[in-house]
Amino acid sequence: MLHEILLSLSGHPSPLLRNDYADSTAQSVVSSPERQLLKTAGHLSHLHCELIGYTAHISASHPSVICRAVSTAINSTYLAAFQRKVLEVEDNVLRKDASLVGAYNIVPLTAVIGEFTGWTRRMEWLWDLVQFISTEKERSPCRAAQLINKLRHELQTGYADIGETASSLVKVAETAWLKQVSAWVLYGRIPVLGDKDFFIQKNEDDELGFSIEHNLLPTFVTSSTAASMLFIGASLNRVKTRSSIDPGNTGLDHLSSQLQTLSNLTSPLNSTAFSRAITSIRLTLSRTTLQKLLPLSKVLEMLTLLRGFFLLGRGEFAMALTQQADEAIRSRWRRADNLAYQKQYGIGNVTVKEGEVAAVLTKTWAVLGSMQGQHAEEDDELEIARDLLRLNLSKTKASTPVKGRVGIDHQSPSGVVDTPFRNLLFSVPVILTSQIPAPLDLFLTASDVQAYTSINSYLLSIRRSHLHLTDLWKITSLRRHHPPPPRPPYSTTKSGIARTRTLHQRWSVRSSAMRSTWSTSSAAIFFLAETEAYLQIEVVEGLWEDFHGWLTGGGDRDKEHGRSSSSFNSHSSNAANDAADRDDVQNNHGEPVHRAQNSKTTHHDPQTLAAAHRLYLRSLTRRLLLTQASFTNSLYDLLVHVDHLVALVHRLHGIWTSMDLEADEGVVDAFSDLSAEEADVRVHIRDVEARVKKGVESVVGILRNLSMDSAFMAEIEDGDAAEDGDDDGGLGLGSGVGDKADDGEEGTRYTPRRTGGIDRLLMKLDFGGWFDAGKAAHGDGDGDGDADDEF
Repeated sequence: MLHEILLSLSGHPSPLLRNDYADSTAQSVVSSPERQLLKTAGHLSHLHCELIGYTAHISASHPSVICRAVSTAINSTYLAAFQRKVLEVEDNVLRKDASLVGAYNIVPLTAVIGEFTGWTRRMEWLWDLVQFISTEKERSPCRAAQLINKLRHELQTGYADIGETASSLVKVAETAWLKQVSAWVLYGRIPVLGDKDFFIQKNEDDELGFSIEHNLLPTFVTSSTAASMLFIGASLNRVKTRSSIDPGNTGLDHLSSQLQTLSNLTSPLNSTAFSRAITSIRLTLSRTTLQKLLPLSKVLEMLTLLRGFFLLGRGEFAMALTQQADEAIRSRWRRADNLAYQKQYGIGNVTVKEGEVAAVLTKTWAVLGSMQGQHAEEDDELEIARDLLRLNLSKTKASTPVKGRVGIDHQSPSGVVDTPFRNLLFSVPVILTSQIPAPLDLFLTASDVQAYTSINSYLLSIRRSHLHLTDLWKITSLRRHHPPPPRPPYSTTKSGIARTRTLHQRWSVRSSAMRSTWSTSSAAIFFLAETEAYLQIEVVEGLWEDFHGWLTGGGDRDKEHGRSSSSFNSHSSNAANDAADRDDVQNNHGEPVHRAQNSKTTHHDPQTLAAAHRLYLRSLTRRLLLTQASFTNSLYDLLVHVDHLVALVHRLHGIWTSMDLEADEGVVDAFSDLSAEEADVRVHIRDVEARVKKGVESVVGILRNLSMDSAFMAEIEDGDAAEDGDDDGGLGLGSGVGDKADDGEEGTRYTPRRTGGIDRLLMKLDFGGWFDAGKAAHGDGDGDGDADDEF
């Protein structure tokens, strides 16, 4: 019987231990204590047999390499140790060891079963673990992350033997997992074995070509660390692709030091230590390989281009683009009128085509080139912009949703609300975009370009309306006596006096009719000018100076952080200094970059650059009020009314010109009723004037409400710092990125400077009693009186 028990415990099922001995004959032979001891032995035998079968099946067929490794470790370590224990007990019995064999060579069953007392709880725990690995949840096998998380959780048990077993299995699982990680972070390859179980997967829809599956990520890996690993592997893939062009730059240098960094990690892996190791590998890659692939001069060159053309730093580009777009619209309508007159189906030709939009940008480049002059120095930035920028028709009227990198940031980096500002340039959705040449795609993504596109449509719409309103003052015949009165000696004759009187009466009537129009236009110009000055000088230029200073390691940045950026002169001087910095960077491609890479310059790796750039964009859109739908919708309505007012004024000018030709020269248009058209246009002008005034009042009112909204002001003032900490996983700012403790001398974390302030804009938008006077005049029934002169 003793031999049968030991044989059964060693993994061979025995009917002796499967019998419950419940019948009377068995009870008379086997006592109750012996039945309990046999039951314990049978339970251990059953667990051992089941573990042998299950672990063999898992090790042979489970799709997860980590699960296979843990299963193999259970079999080779603990089941083998249990069998050795069985052999040890058998050896002690055969040698008649006094600890087991008593007098008359009697071996107590209690002593034999007592030798396996410490194994019962451990075998039960191993059986639960094997069942956890074998069980499929929602038709999905156990994943490596789930197993590692469970084993790490079991480390907190109060039993020493279970804790020891869990610790050894955690070491096995994490070692196997680190081998997969090393293949990715050192060579840029997804592991061949267990690729479906690895947390980084190929994704053709993602900008990097890879994405993070967060359900395959162990809990001790933070989102920022996972983002760093994704960046490292994706960068190595790009370097390998580029190595076909540059064979000396394979990105596989310093492998020994990086392998040593990973091998120094101890199990169980600590989240902070693992993050520091990944950060060290990323910075090593940045210093050795990516520094050559993506120097600071290229980064500054691209960012300066985005600042100049998307954020309207080069005002001549916005002016030329607006003029060429207006000319294209006018020529298209003239062509449609001619076709309608000739063939009667010209309305279908009014649709804007992609080629027309591209031609407008081409003409804009020609205009900008002609502005340089014959002997001017070549503008490298303009040539780069000519190659990269594109003006395209948008497929949707709403703002294109900003698509972040999968696994890095599932939210828009800018948070721009859906606004139809892109409809204003051509009356159809048109956007300015940019191609992202390699290797700039290491830190600049398509989602960033889409954010710049939304900001460009917003700023360009304001600039366009401002230009259209100021162009009204260029219509000389509306502001002065036209045609002028006759000169002597004809003016002294009766016919000359009559002619002068007629022209004077005509001018008086038209001047009176246009008085409220000029007043409303002046108020709108004042509003647009102050708003544009605030957005461009206080916000865009202030944040750009701060971000540029962080990039180049400007020494005065910390001092400027606490200062307000309201002074135009200070902005101008700082902009001049930044321009000198850019000249140093752009004019010395083959020499060390001055003031940008000196001994005090901090070098930022591409992931830190990308994270800081997204933070800069998010802060920019928030301070431009592009995250407030109430403001953007009201402003868009106002700009539409301004365009309507400008169109009606031009229409009225054309009618008056035709009436003058008819009265003075006898040129009669038999198909037009000029008087009725004039009356109709003047009525529409009065209606649009009221809408413009209400639009200005509405936008100013919304600005006042926002200035008193504590939640919005807190978001403006403290939102960047809060999101900087909360969104580390999305932006890669965590795990010490930019922290001196981890980066050494690699740089400091970027924090946007507090700039702008709605109160500063509201102090300038003081219209006096213009709004109240207009309401009072409307109540008195005198819409054309002197109420508009209050402004």
